[in-house]
Parts: sequence; C-alpha cells; structure tokens
Amino acid sequence: MDVFVHNKLTEWGLSEWIERFKAERITKKSLYCLDNEDIANLIPAMGPRAIFKEQLKLLKKAQNPTTQRTVDSSAQCKQEHKGPGDSPKVWPSTSGTSDKGKIKLQPSGRQSPTIKRRRDTTPGSFTGERIKKESLYCVRNQGITNLIPKKDPTAIFKKQLQLIPKAQNPTTQRTVDSSAQCKQEHKGPGDSPKVWLSTSGTSDKGKIKLQPSGRQSPTIKRRRDTTPGSFTGERIKKESLYCVRNQGITNLIPKKDPTAIFKKQLQLIPKAQNPTTQGTVDSSAQCKQEHKGPGDSPKVWPSTSGTSDKGKRKLEPSGRQSPTSKRRRDTTPGSFTEEIILSDVKEIMKRVRERIPNQGNQKLNKFLKDKIGELETDKRETVGVFGKTGAGKSSLINAVIGEKNLLPSGRVSACTSVMIKVEANLHSPMYEADIEFITKEEWKDELLSLHSFLEENAAQENEDDDDYRDFVEKLSALYGEEWKNKSPENLMDYKYFKEIPEFYISSKKRLKCKSAKELSAEFVRYTRSDSTDGEDKDLKSWYWPLVKCVTIRVPNNDLLKHVTLVDLPGNGDRNKSRDKMWKEVVGNCSTVWIVTDINRAAAEKEPWEILKSACSLMGNGGQCQQIHFICTKSDVIEDSDDLSAADVRALILKENSKAKDKVREEFSKLNKIKTYFSDESFQVFTVSSKEFLKKKRLNADDTEIPKLQSFLQNLNDSHSKTLNYVSGAYGILSLIQGASCREVASGKPEVCTDLEEHMRKELDKVRKPMEEAYEAFEKCLSQGVEQSKLSCESVVESVLYPSGVSGGGFHRILKCVVLNNGTYKPKSGTVKQINLNVDLASYLTDSIDEEFRKTFPNERKNGPLNGVINTFSLETERLIEKYKDVELQLIFFKTEEEKIRTILNQIIRERKKKIYSSLMTTIEKAMQECYKKAAIFTGPGSLKNMRDTIEKHVHDSKNIMFQQAKDKMLNQLRWLKEYILEKLETTMQKSINLSLKTDGDSILDVTVELAEVKEYQDELKGSPDEEMSLIWPEADSPGPAAALRS
Repeated sequence: MDVFVHNKLTEWGLSEWIERFKAERITKKSLYCLDNEDIANLIPAMGPRAIFKEQLKLLKKAQNPTTQRTVDSSAQCKQEHKGPGDSPKVWPSTSGTSDKGKIKLQPSGRQSPTIKRRRDTTPGSFTGERIKKESLYCVRNQGITNLIPKKDPTAIFKKQLQLIPKAQNPTTQRTVDSSAQCKQEHKGPGDSPKVWLSTSGTSDKGKIKLQPSGRQSPTIKRRRDTTPGSFTGERIKKESLYCVRNQGITNLIPKKDPTAIFKKQLQLIPKAQNPTTQGTVDSSAQCKQEHKGPGDSPKVWPSTSGTSDKGKRKLEPSGRQSPTSKRRRDTTPGSFTEEIILSDVKEIMKRVRERIPNQGNQKLNKFLKDKIGELETDKRETVGVFGKTGAGKSSLINAVIGEKNLLPSGRVSACTSVMIKVEANLHSPMYEADIEFITKEEWKDELLSLHSFLEENAAQENEDDDDYRDFVEKLSALYGEEWKNKSPENLMDYKYFKEIPEFYISSKKRLKCKSAKELSAEFVRYTRSDSTDGEDKDLKSWYWPLVKCVTIRVPNNDLLKHVTLVDLPGNGDRNKSRDKMWKEVVGNCSTVWIVTDINRAAAEKEPWEILKSACSLMGNGGQCQQIHFICTKSDVIEDSDDLSAADVRALILKENSKAKDKVREEFSKLNKIKTYFSDESFQVFTVSSKEFLKKKRLNADDTEIPKLQSFLQNLNDSHSKTLNYVSGAYGILSLIQGASCREVASGKPEVCTDLEEHMRKELDKVRKPMEEAYEAFEKCLSQGVEQSKLSCESVVESVLYPSGVSGGGFHRILKCVVLNNGTYKPKSGTVKQINLNVDLASYLTDSIDEEFRKTFPNERKNGPLNGVINTFSLETERLIEKYKDVELQLIFFKTEEEKIRTILNQIIRERKKKIYSSLMTTIEKAMQECYKKAAIFTGPGSLKNMRDTIEKHVHDSKNIMFQQAKDKMLNQLRWLKEYILEKLETTMQKSINLSLKTDGDSILDVTVELAEVKEYQDELKGSPDEEMSLIWPEADSPGPAAALRS
C-alpha cells in the first residue's frame, strides 16, 4: 500500500480501514478504478462508505488523469495496470447527453485503430461476444443488460430490435418460441454449441441442452473449470450444493434473474435427491458443515424444537452431529427453504411497493406503502449471565457458542464493571467488537468523586478496605502511578487518551479480526484489569474504567442469530450511565443464568445475593421468564486416582445430582424471589466446559453444555420471522387485489356496519378488565401509602444505624450513599449493598406485587390483562363465509388483527416495566434534595450531620412523597388503558375506511404476486403442528402468522 492511499484515508477520517486497503494492495492507480462493489467489499459499513465515495469523487475530479478524456463514467474508468507495451484500457460511457461517454474520433471521422482493437477484446461488448446478425435476434433481457448496462440505451435497443421487420429475422422461420432456449450460438471450427440454462416453459424448465452424445461440450467444461467464482471453480459438489446460502448463491450467480431461478429450482429438487434430508438436522441454516482443515471439526448446533426429542439434532458423544443425522423438513425455523422464501417474498413486496402509484387514492396508497414497510421486523432474546469472578462465566459462554478462544479466562484478572454482549455478526465474516465509552463529563465527575474520597481517607489508608482498593485499582489501571500526584483536571489531559480518540469525541471504537483469538487479544485491555501473560505485560494502560459496554459479534453462529448473551456485573455499577444500562439490560432479559462453582453452589452467598437484589427488576420490573442456576466445574472430584473411568463418571454424576438437590432446596427458602418466580421457572444445570472440549471423564451430554445449546437454539427457532412476514405480505396483497376490483371498490355498507359494531363490542371487552385492574391497584396502593408513612422512619434508621458496623467504617459507606443518589454498590458480593430509595418504596411495591404479577405476567402463554388482548377479534372467519365478494379485504383484516395484538403485547411488556419502577423513581426524585445537602458535609461530625439531614427530610416529606408515587403509577396505568383502546380503534377503523370505503379507483393488479405468496404461505402452513407451536408459542399473539393456524 503506497503512502498516497494511506494519507488519503487518514485525511478523510477513515484510518480504521487502512489495513483492509493494505491487504487488498490498493495503490494510487487502482484507487481511481474502484467501483461500487469494490468499495462495498473494502468498507462494509454504510456510514464510512458514503464518506469514502464522496471523497473519492472529489479526488477524481481534481487529480484523476482520466478526467482529461471524455470518458466520465467512473465505474467504467477501469484503467488496468499495464505491463510492458500495454496501453491502458478505456471504456466508453453511455451516461449523460451531448459528448458525455463518447469516444474521441480522429479528424478523419474514423475511430482510432487502437481504440477499435481495444473494443474488440472488451468483455461484454457486441464484438467481444461475437454477436452476429443471426444471434442478434436471440439476445434477450439479461443478455441485453449485460451488453448495455445503462438503463436508457437498453430501452432504446430493445425498442429498435422489436421494430426490425420479421422477414429480416431468421429466428422467425423456426418454431422455437422460448427466448431463453434460442441461445444456440454460432460455433467455430471444432466447437460444439454452447449450453444455456433455460428458464422458460414448463416441461424442460431448468434443463441443460446436451450434445447428441449426451455429454457436455469439453470446451465449455474447460472454460467453466477456470472461471473464478464458478460452481466448478468453487468445487461445489452434490452434498455442498444444498448448503449454499443466499450470499453464496449471489457470489456464484451475480445476476439477479438467474439467481432467482436457481433458488426456485433448488427448492424443487425432490427431497429424495437431497442428501441433507437424511439427517435429523431440521434447521438447514445449520447445515454449515464447513470444509475442515487438519484438526478442524465442523460446527453443528443442536436444535431444541419441541419438548421431547422432536426437532433435535442428534449429537455424537463428541458434541458433533452424527453423519447419519436426518432433516425432517425444509420449512423449519431458520432452514434454507425458509431463507429462500423470506428472500423471495421480500423481493416481491419490494417490487409491489415500487409499483404502487403516487396518483389516485393517495391515502390508500400511502397506507399500503407504510404497511409493506412495517413488515420488516426483528426481535432478539436477551440472556443475562451473572456470576462472581472465577466462577467460569467466560469459559461457559465460549463452550456454549463453540468459540473456545473468544472471551479471555484464567490468564487475566477480571473486571466486573464492564458489560460484555455477545451476538451474531450477520453482515460480515469478521469477528468484531464495538467498544462503547462513558462520556468525558462522566469520567471527570467520577475523578472528582474519587479524588474527594481518597483525600478524605488519606490519613487512614487501608488496603483491606474494598472501596479503597476499588478506587486505587481503577485509577492505576488507566494512569499507572501518575494519578497519585495529579489533580482531576490534570488527569483529563489528552495524552492519557491518545490511543482511544473515540473516547474524546464520544463515539464507539470498532475492532475487527479474522479469528476469535485475535479479537480476544485486542479487546482484553478494554474489559480486564491486568495480566500475567508475557504478551500483555508491556501494556501501559488498561481502559476498562472508561468502558460502558463491549459488543462482540461472532460470524457464522446460528445459536446467536436471534439471541444476545450478556456477561453482566453482579449488582450494577457506581457510574450512573453504566448502572442505567445495567438496569435496562437486566429488565430486558427473558432468561437469566446464575453461574457459580459447584463446590459452593448452595452455600455461596454472592449468587443468591445477586438474585435477591435483582429479582424485582427481572420479575415485575422486567420480562424474565426463566432462571437457570448453572453450577460449573462439575468434573472436579477429589481422591479419584484409584477409580476406573466408569467409576469416576458415576461418582461425578452422583455428586452433580446432590448439588442440584441442594440448590433447589435453597431456592425454596427464598420467599422474596418466589414472589416473582415459580418453581417451574427455576432450573439447575451442572456443567463442565473443560470436559465438553476434552471428554476425558464425561461424554458431551454429561457436561450438560448441549442442553444449554439446545435452549438457545429453541429461542432462535421461536423467533423465525418468515411465517410472520409471509402472512403479513399475503394480507396486504389481498387488500391491494381486493381494492383493484371495481365491482367491490365502493365497499359494502353491511360489511362495514358488521365490522364496526363488532369492534365496539370487542373494545368494551378490553376496557372492562383494564378498569378492574386500575381499581385493584388503587386499593392496594392506598394501603401501601399508609403503611409507608408509618414505617418509613424505622426503615431509614435501619439503614443509617446498621448493627455491627463502627461509626468510622460506616462514615465512608454513607458518604458513598449520598454521593450516589441513595445507593451503595460494594465491589465485593459478600458486603450487602444499600439502596435507600428501594427500601423506602418497599411497602408500596409489596402492596402491589401479587396483583401486578397477575395483571402483567412474564409467562407469555397467559398474556397481559387476563389475556384480553389476545382474544380481541372482529370474527373475520365468520364474515368471510358471509361476504364472499370482499373475501380478500377480510383476509387482510385477519392479519391486521394478529399484528395489532402482537404490537400491543410488546408495548404493554415494555410499558409495565416503567409503571412498576415509577414507585421507586418517584421516591428517588423526592430524596434528591437531602442527598445533595448531606454530601456537602466534611470533617468532624459529618457522619452525624448526614444522618440528621436524611432523617429530617424523610420525616418532613412522608405525607407527600408516598402519595406522589401512588398518583404517578395510577396516571401511567390510566394512560396505558387509553392508549390501548385508542390504538385498537384507530388502527382497525383506518383499515376499514381505506379498504372498504375507497372511491373505486383501481390501484394495480397483483394476481401473480398474490398467487406466489399464497403458495409460499401454504408451504409454511403445511409444517407439522409441533413446529408451528415452536414458531409461535400458544397465546403469545405473535403476529399475522397466527392467522395461518385457523
């Protein structure tokens, strides 16, 4: 890579892509020849790519020597590197008017012989492709596009070709009317006719015309063997053909039309001929049995569909898939057929959207375009992973997702304040990490607090104190020893952050590597404290104190397709922005993994304290449905040297069973946690990441890692969006086709009346349970307010005067409480954390907990508000039987019902978190004033002054702040009720008005598209019942897909 390209990328603010350009050997000359596809490969991210293209355009205008010619189409500026005696190739442009794109002629009016010769060898030119009079008439759409890429000249050529008299067209003398099969090219001496893949007709669809001998032309075969990206060149065999995915197909067949034909034909291959149907692998997206090099094993992930063994991938003891595994259906969640269907239907809807006219009934047209845009949805499940340092979280995550070198473990000491998200990279084959920093202002505030704390406690420097050690560790990680003699202002100097300029400009830092091991080495300094590894000893700064979150993206990992694993700090963070993010993520977890060492699983305090402190946030304040208590290092057995391998295995399994019983027994004692989670939602696993990889004492199933993999696969399968998308598309196309029929465009008054009357009845059904819930909450909260007034002062006393803690030791803790808005989060899990706001609100939350869980259950099978949203229906099935002439519009209503139910369930799920937390946040806001006053006190007597300030404020405010908390919650409940009713009514009424009360103007005919999507819908609808229930859990009101079940 030359200095010119390096300097330009730096100048344009694109230095992160320098290595990519260097790897591709981009020089100054080749820089000008990059086209859109080249640029997209070099810079996958859209934002920086747009900047690069704009800068390159300006650079070409100023410096590109080709701008001295009349060739102004940069995509055709392909100035190839020339060898001795070569002339640069110049391609004529077809864009613009006047002289743009023309080739300069000699004064004689003739074209330069040099240029002429160049054109003769130009790939894709008429001369280069040997287009003669006879073959001219056989060129069809795709061929014309290849020869004339520009849109306008293509249209002109097609028009002129049609106008040539039939008498001059030799092909009219034949009976061949299938244009795709007209491709019988002229053959040179000794040549056989070229073979073309036909796409038209019905009988010989997709067949290759062979010579009379039945063999393919050896000339063609040789050509294909050496074609870059060809099926032969890429060694695509029968077995691997069925594993080629969308991007692979696009790489092999770049052209759009043949790509679509190939996908369709691949679906139609009989299952008997598809070797991948011989396995139990029902997710063909997991057919990724990659070609393995020496020592590699193919990555195969087990499915978890169903409850028994239905849909599961049979694994060998090694954890790999059995070669005799059998795939039941191609339409299971995540399968290749599903991917093709989703891709095809998206393409259909894209074309339909483009065809919707701008004139005519503009309200209806806009409505239809919006509905098509809303089809694109994606949902992720979050699995939170808690556990103390050394419990084996990193090893567990690595083993479960099949990336043993991803998260560092063992060789470096952990930092528990950085949140690490692990998800799939769906857009690149690279391993990536996005580093998100706290802001400069937040770090400056933190430095001031740290400086104040250390200054106050300088006289009693105590390295045994957790808080003191924590603060020193944080400063030393970033500044080494320099922080000891510098002010907070000096520590904000840019020199300390020059390696991370992203921190200074509040942007994310992205790391990209080709392997998990490389990425792990890159991001370790952003997540860990220090290292004992020789390679990392030279690092001067560890940046984890500045990091809020690290998001790691893993390529080619189907377990993470719709799932994000989050390695979470145990109890939040002192930093406000990190703590806020922690609360949001914990509240969004649908499952929580509590990880601890098996030897101390039941007796260890920290995991149970984590569970106690976060249970309300996960339960009523979140959406958690399951808690998995995971005991690691289950293979560790003492005094086993004299035992046989079978006896060792039996002993390990026996100890694991005992550990599970002890953990379940401990869980049964925790009444507070059981307020939010039942015994059915609590599961215990005994795992060994080490044995899963090495298999010395246990087989893969014994380690229970496959069970966790199965659980994650089940989460993925439940979020297959194909069925939902296809059903929604079918509903919209039904509406368009119905609206285009003039005989029903004026609408049927009786249908509208029927729908509107039934809608009013359904709205009343929804309104009643919501009003009942409101009244129940008002009653509970009134009792909670009175109890809070009576008990708040004793609550404050228990916090301010803890038993067994000396005044001097508590002074530092209370100082942290008032500086952090009423909370104290010790680094050690053995020290109890303090949250005065939660304690003051506890009588209010206790008063509503039972009613809240009943009204807003996390278990989706029940549905919120006694399931009233899930039962909302306009009885479209009955109306379809009654009004056959508007069947298409009613099909649309059916999918709209399902969609609005899904949307409202999601809104309720998010809104209920804010409603529940409003009690605590109102109390916290009311206490802000006293925290600020108490934080000012320093020196002798400051402990007493802080206590007196807090006690006085609570005494003076108790008759106001608890009532305010009650009113705030009731207001939010009232808003939710009004929003749900209004959303239901306006959405369905708008659909009625625009589909059944239109002016009769024709929109467009989508007969063909409707039939295609209906065919795909029928294919998906034909899936077995157990697979359908997997895709959409019963009563979760998943969306339009539910309409397929009826």
